[in-house]
Amino acid sequence: MWDLFGERHLSQRAVLLLAVGCGAVVVALKYPDLGVALLVGVGVMTLLHLLMDQ
Repeated sequence: MWDLFGERHLSQRAVLLLAVGCGAVVVALKYPDLGVALLVGVGVMTLLHLLMDQ
């Protein structure tokens, strides 16, 4: 993916996923009930992503 010397760059998809993940963590910390719902949603999305890649 990337190294310390900048020879490779993160893809736009990876940057987007990191940004959305960070936003979800902030929301989960401020609103715990919503955080549980986000965790379930992320789990389902991850499972679908893994199943669709095969």
